Amino acid sequence: MKQVHLYTDGAASGNPGPGGFGLILELVGSQYKKEWSEGFAHTTNNRMELLAVIKGLELLKDPSVDVTVFTDSKYVCDAVEKKWVFRWQREGFKKQKNRDLWERFLRIYDKHEVKIQWIKGHNQHPQNDRCDALAVAASKQKELKEDTGYKQNKV
Repeated sequence: MKQVHLYTDGAASGNPGPGGFGLILELVGSQYKKEWSEGFAHTTNNRMELLAVIKGLELLKDPSVDVTVFTDSKYVCDAVEKKWVFRWQREGFKKQKNRDLWERFLRIYDKHEVKIQWIKGHNQHPQNDRCDALAVAASKQKELKEDTGYKQNKV
């Protein structure tokens, strides 16, 4: 089975404010590497952290892949590893922020074998530093997308 490392980071200036995410996909045992980033006009850091993971998983074309997600987001890591998101789902996401993204996450999460590993941010980790740079640059683009889910999912 193929193994992929997915490195992610999100950023928002003002929180809420302009934001972006960056990600790196690496196929373990090969030279394959893909970078991706997007920016949004009005969003939050947590939304960008989560969206980076979602987009990275969505970019995988082969569903039979073992994926290790490396994130500096305790929000994302704890929600999955401590199984909070599955409880939120059972309870209909009552009073949970970012419902749209968590539902989208669960749809793609089930298609892969996913493990989420927390890494300390801004700690000279090359891929995390690169994802941070991608996220910040994306948040500063002149033409930013609208995060339509942000306004719809405020609790």
